[in-house]
Amino acid sequence: MAAANAPITMREALTAFSWIFASQLPSLGINPQFITFTHVTMESEKYICVRETSPQNSVVIIDMNMPMQPLRRPITADSALMNPNSRILALKAQVPGTTQDHLQIFNIEMKAKIKSHQMPEQVVFWKWITPKMLGLVTQTSVFHWSIEGDSEPVKMFDRTANLTNNQIINYRCDPSEKWLVLIGIAPGSPERPQLVKGNMQLYSVDQQRSQALEAHAASFASFKVAGNENPSILICFASKTHNAGQITSKLHVIELGAQPGKPGFAKKQADLFFPPDFADDFPVSMQISQKYSLIYVITKLGLLFVYDLETAAAVYRNRISPDPIFLSSEASSIGGFYAINRRGQVLLATVNEATLVPFVSGQLNNLELAVNLAKRGNLPGAENLVVQRFQELFSQTKYKEAAELAAESPQGILRTPETVAKFQAATYPISFNFYCPLIVPVQAGQTPPLLQYFGTLLTKGKLNAFESLELSRLVVNQNKKNLLENWLAEDKLECSEELGDLVKTVDNDLALKIYIKARATPKVVAAFAERREFDKILIYSKQVGYTPDYLFLLQTILRSDPQGAVNFALMMSQMEGGCPVDYNTITDLFLQRNMIREATAFLLDVLKPNLPEHAFLQTKVLEINLVTYPNVADAILANGMFSHYDRPRIAQLCEKAGLYMRALQHYSELPDIKRVIVNTHAIEPQALVEFFGTLSKEWALECMKDLLLVNLRGNLQIIVQVAKEYFEQLGLDACIKLFEQFRSYEGLYFFLGSYLSSSEDPEIHFKYIEAAAKTGQIKEVERVTRESNFYDPEKTKNFLMEAKLPDARPLINVCDRHGFVPDLTHYLYTNNMLRYIEGYVQKVNPGNAPLVVGQLLDDECPEDFIKGLILSVRSLLPVEPLVEQCEKRNRLRLLTQFLEHLVSEGSQDVHVHNALGKIIIDSNNNPEHFLTTNPYYDSRVVGKYCEKRDPTLAVVAYRRGQCDAELINVTNKNSLFKLQARYVVERMDADLWAKVLEPENEYRRQLIDQVVSTALPESKSPEQVSAAVKAFMTADLPHELIELLEKIVLQNSAFSGNFNLQNLLILTAIKADPSRVMDYINRLDNFDGPAVGEVAVEAQLYEEAFAIFKKFNLNVQAVNVLLDNIQSIERAVEFAFRVEEDAVWSQVAKAQLREGLVSDAIESFIRADDATQFLDVIRAAEDADVYHDLVKYLLMVRQKVKEPKVDSELIYAYAKIDRLSDIEEFILMPNVANLQNVGDRLYDAALYEAAKIIFAFISNWAKLASTLVKLKQFQGAVDAARKANNSKTWKEVCFACVDAEEFRLAQICGLNIIVQVDDLEEVSDYYQNRGCFNELISLMESGLGLERAHMGIFTELGVLYARYRPEKLMEHIKLFSTRLNIPKLIRVCDEQQHWKELTYLYIQYDEFDNAATTIMNHSPDAWDHMQFKDVAVKVANVELYYKAVHFYLQEHPDLINDLLNVLALRVDHTRVVDILRKAGHLHIIKPYMVAVQSNNVAAVNEALNEIYVEEEDYERLRESVDMHDNFDQIGLAQKLEKHELLEMRRIAAYIYKKAGRWKQSIALSKKDNLYKDAMETCSQSGDRELSEELLVYFIEQGKKECFASCLFVCYDLIRPDVAFELSWMNNMIDFAFPYLLQFIREYTGKVDELIKDKIESQNEVKAKEKEEKEMVAQQNMYAQLLPLALPAPPVPGMGGVGGGFAPPPPMGGMGMPPMPPFGMPPPMGTY
Repeated sequence: MAAANAPITMREALTAFSWIFASQLPSLGINPQFITFTHVTMESEKYICVRETSPQNSVVIIDMNMPMQPLRRPITADSALMNPNSRILALKAQVPGTTQDHLQIFNIEMKAKIKSHQMPEQVVFWKWITPKMLGLVTQTSVFHWSIEGDSEPVKMFDRTANLTNNQIINYRCDPSEKWLVLIGIAPGSPERPQLVKGNMQLYSVDQQRSQALEAHAASFASFKVAGNENPSILICFASKTHNAGQITSKLHVIELGAQPGKPGFAKKQADLFFPPDFADDFPVSMQISQKYSLIYVITKLGLLFVYDLETAAAVYRNRISPDPIFLSSEASSIGGFYAINRRGQVLLATVNEATLVPFVSGQLNNLELAVNLAKRGNLPGAENLVVQRFQELFSQTKYKEAAELAAESPQGILRTPETVAKFQAATYPISFNFYCPLIVPVQAGQTPPLLQYFGTLLTKGKLNAFESLELSRLVVNQNKKNLLENWLAEDKLECSEELGDLVKTVDNDLALKIYIKARATPKVVAAFAERREFDKILIYSKQVGYTPDYLFLLQTILRSDPQGAVNFALMMSQMEGGCPVDYNTITDLFLQRNMIREATAFLLDVLKPNLPEHAFLQTKVLEINLVTYPNVADAILANGMFSHYDRPRIAQLCEKAGLYMRALQHYSELPDIKRVIVNTHAIEPQALVEFFGTLSKEWALECMKDLLLVNLRGNLQIIVQVAKEYFEQLGLDACIKLFEQFRSYEGLYFFLGSYLSSSEDPEIHFKYIEAAAKTGQIKEVERVTRESNFYDPEKTKNFLMEAKLPDARPLINVCDRHGFVPDLTHYLYTNNMLRYIEGYVQKVNPGNAPLVVGQLLDDECPEDFIKGLILSVRSLLPVEPLVEQCEKRNRLRLLTQFLEHLVSEGSQDVHVHNALGKIIIDSNNNPEHFLTTNPYYDSRVVGKYCEKRDPTLAVVAYRRGQCDAELINVTNKNSLFKLQARYVVERMDADLWAKVLEPENEYRRQLIDQVVSTALPESKSPEQVSAAVKAFMTADLPHELIELLEKIVLQNSAFSGNFNLQNLLILTAIKADPSRVMDYINRLDNFDGPAVGEVAVEAQLYEEAFAIFKKFNLNVQAVNVLLDNIQSIERAVEFAFRVEEDAVWSQVAKAQLREGLVSDAIESFIRADDATQFLDVIRAAEDADVYHDLVKYLLMVRQKVKEPKVDSELIYAYAKIDRLSDIEEFILMPNVANLQNVGDRLYDAALYEAAKIIFAFISNWAKLASTLVKLKQFQGAVDAARKANNSKTWKEVCFACVDAEEFRLAQICGLNIIVQVDDLEEVSDYYQNRGCFNELISLMESGLGLERAHMGIFTELGVLYARYRPEKLMEHIKLFSTRLNIPKLIRVCDEQQHWKELTYLYIQYDEFDNAATTIMNHSPDAWDHMQFKDVAVKVANVELYYKAVHFYLQEHPDLINDLLNVLALRVDHTRVVDILRKAGHLHIIKPYMVAVQSNNVAAVNEALNEIYVEEEDYERLRESVDMHDNFDQIGLAQKLEKHELLEMRRIAAYIYKKAGRWKQSIALSKKDNLYKDAMETCSQSGDRELSEELLVYFIEQGKKECFASCLFVCYDLIRPDVAFELSWMNNMIDFAFPYLLQFIREYTGKVDELIKDKIESQNEVKAKEKEEKEMVAQQNMYAQLLPLALPAPPVPGMGGVGGGFAPPPPMGGMGMPPMPPFGMPPPMGTY
């Protein structure tokens, strides 16, 4: 079959099924190893989901709408499914350590988990069966799990026995979810195991029953059977079985759940034909296109079978993929499917609608199927068949069948007026008129053909416009309007304007609906106008973008419904694009009818945006309301919605209307404001105050002055309020000056009173006090002076004193708060206001009574008044300042009575007792008794008072109050050291001792002498002695301390046996005099031996320390001194033998160990029975290599501790001394040794026999294998490696076997290594580096048969073949091309110069440019013509096309046309021709140029013309010139006009004619007597002169017949007078007579047309005049209807009056019938 007629062309998409390589998964970053059935899922045409496990666990989601933007998420799961419709991801993962699966569902867009569930058993397969339901298949059962709600999976059915041990590959349900099918595959029968067996379980939900069948693929479909309104549920399944040596492949289509009493679907089946090469292939998937009712069966090896769903007839078969297909999914939106193969290609199959029907009808010769496919899928290609069938049915009077065929005709080819006319003719055979049909009665029981046709159309779907009109005309004529309403409600009719016009005659409402659906806008607007539904006109006009005459509509509404007119106007104002009528025009319409309120309402609404261009309208609405309704205007202004109106004009109107406040707000000149503002009687005060806030400072002050001048009393309150509100703007000083200018202290008082609380200005507070005082506001003066903190106290005090107010409380407040109490007292005393003095002291501030008393004393007030004043206050009086005031004036005795009175009342006030004590000391009234017995006085105060009077009294006072510093100072100053020593010893205060014993104290020696000689001997308190001793130690006085302690401890005192003092004596001696230490140790017994011994060690008195420890039997500490300090191991050993203590021996052992005496140390540890230091002993023994001793020690340690380290070291020690039998015996006994570590250690130490025992015992096969390799025991190493089964071990054993030339064992190991991709190259390099090429090839060849064989093995074997066995390379590449790493093998083949194989690899890898280059560069080895053609059309570099042309021209010129035909659509033909022209072989490519000449390329045309001229092939030349004009025409004509052949010269004339060179063409034709050509040239030239010259030429030549012919051919060019003159003069009238007849007929016809046009023009002028008269009359009618205030619309062409109104055009001019201005019919419905 030729390529152009092939039913399937993969490349050009000209077949019934177009294949599009949608994408390749590897190009999106998907690793090819994960492109498998278990890793890739595709639940619908929207998403592909890929699960990756390396380099990290992740899930890749590919949106088919955006395939180049995959979504990659780090997710660990065993399976992942994307929802068919939405971005919902389902995940499945096995719970570790169990066989249970954990299921989760996530919403990716919302990033939220929808639900999860843990299945009690493993889910072996799952799938989205609907967008809301997951199907879960376990080993035994099938479950459904809804994603809605919180429901758990619901069990649907158990798996049948035929699916046992099957791999489940699909699970589906029908659309109603009543039928379920489960599909699995299993290994084939023993006689043909390579043919996989398919099993299917069909389950009915309603019947709860299952049926087991054999099938590989299945799917559900719905199909509507003729005569049954409900679709039938079908199941389609494909099977391939092997029975008795025969293979049977079938497709079955069966109806499920047949509907009783309804036509059913007959069971269908068809054969699946598998070519011999695909004998073991089997179906893996089935998809059904509901759009085209086709069944797609896809096999594993890439075959596609297409069958018709209704008949099961085969439609198409082809191989769609060279790689196995493992997954497919329906593409429901386009009626195709997606498929994914092992290479990662995502293939999309669609129906080629243009070629499907022709292919079925032409190639398959199945006309019935072609028609059915065309009808079901609305496909082209069956038009002739359908029309022919329709004619046959119609001729056979099978009108019903014909009607059904027409209704279902593909693309509606029979839904035409001609078809309707045929049925009309069949219905009304005598005559037919659309408006008055002549009904011919039909026979009883028969339906007229036309009604059958329309009935069929209504049943099948919707009628088109023409059919709807014709059917409606019949219904209207029969007055069956209800049928129309039903059909419109069911959307069975296509609405049109003509249909609306027809229905309008019977029902206006129904007609309006039709107009709206038909978008007949003028008719809709006219209908709404008739119904007075003007608001709907706006809504509808906006929806459809129509513009009616709004002004006319508004005028009409205004006459009958003013409020409706307002609403209509507002609706117009809200239209998009602005109001169609000017706002001012609308306003004038309202005002001319005195509709002030309506006009206001309209303007207020439309002026809400407050735009500058609306300034005139804003002014207008305010004007009309200020004149008529001032309150409305006031409300508008108060709302503040306007800001662009004429403010001065509005201000004047407001003033006239008495709206003074509004006038003030709008005036902008000060005189106007001052004129209006004095009308305070008519202005709300608060508004006036707010107005002042809008004025400038100067204007506001001016207005305030005017108000005060006009009416000071009346306007004072307003002025005060203004000043309060705006003092910040006006200035505080300006306001104060204003009030002071008018001497309005009252105003100043009220103004400052509001500001006072927020002011901190002293002047403001003073002025307020002054104003309050002058206005008699004494209480306010008293309050401010009491509460304010900001007035100037001095100034205020002076003012109040000068004012001499009758009430002294303000002055008292000022003086009391600001410390003017003496001045106050003096003022009150001198003004004889003693009552206020008493009140101040007693009630206001008793605390200031001392100051009052002091001032009264200064003013020489009588003592009786002062005493009475003091006694009246009593306890409230502060004693200290009072005593100070009296003491300062030497009048302290004045307080004796007062103080004694307080003491008698039980006062414990320290100041009272201090004062009383001072009085007693001064009077010398037994002061010692008071100082020792009174507990309340202050010792420091009284002691200080006594120092100059009697120091001993001061010591008494200080001792009583423990005033250390004061007592020390007074005793030092007065040499009272005995008293000081006694006090210091008694105090026992460390800080006091530190102070008196510090070196800087010049009296320290005197004090120490008194302490030693007097204070301590007198003391009987141990605490006092201890404190003193501690103080001496702290002061670092060791010698003094030793003398003191020897005196106390060694001289039989009360403290001789004191434990602490003995310790202290020894320790002090250690520090100050070590020579005395040994004597003290021998003489003293009651001291702390361990502690003192440690101190002696620290002081390096080692022998003394050893004596102490030995004296107290502290043997361990003693031996440590010998070992650590004296460093004598011999004395230590001797001491250890003497005391025989384990602890001592242990310390000796540790010391020996430190000194490197390992054997001695081990013996000492054994004597000490000490196992604690086993780690150090082990380390030391290993360093000293004394493993025999170590074994004895470890055996002792093992009896005490159970440590892995001990047991491990014991094993190692056995190994070191070669006691292998002891190792075997030991490891069989209970132990805690870390055998793994021991084994590794032995291995590292090359103790391989011992390591072998350990590794064999613990089953560490990897290490055992390594050990056996070291021992050269290779067979055992292989066995151990097999048990270890890890890559590292296999490699180690393998490499060792290779080195030992044990190639059989090496191959066993190698097969287990090369299945790992990462290790393959290492193994290969190891073999090759050692020259073992044949062995390596044998290893790789054996690896091909492994189950886990991967791409690397096939690639590496190819590399080896290329290098060492090139004869096997091509066979290997062809067999395993899909499993090779082609880029790697390409590099190797290029290096090894295997050009044929390299070409093949380039082709397989789609690198066609490189393939073509390789073929041309190495043609002896690589060239094959058919292969090169296939490669050439696929190259991307266009330069290779021309390189290929050169290549073929040089090496294969006989095949160059074949190559060029393939490249014809890709090459530049001009360049190809130039190449061949330069080479001188243009004739070679003549077939190619003929084939491409249709492109009209100049170079090709000229080359072919050149060849045709050379070959004298004038027929081909004429055809070429005619059909292809892109060449040098004049050059060719000049070349041909001198040719010897007549036909060639004729072609030259023809070329001249085409080029417009008429004279040259005619001359050449005349020269060759080609008169016909000459006449035709003249006619085409349009040149009168040439035509007449040719006439003259014929007359001259006597060619009368040619003369007559020329008149006919050139009729339009020849002038009649010239023709008749020449014929008459040359006696050729007869030959010119036909021309004369034609001329007369033409001109009479033209005259008739002119007369007709003139008559029609006159009629049009009359009709236009009549129309203008009617328009004028209509306008006059409008003028009569309008009120007098509104001028009539102007006549067209004349200027308008009063606002420029334009006359409304007649509604008919807008596509509507003329509408009467009034008297309209009432509404007849709603829109």
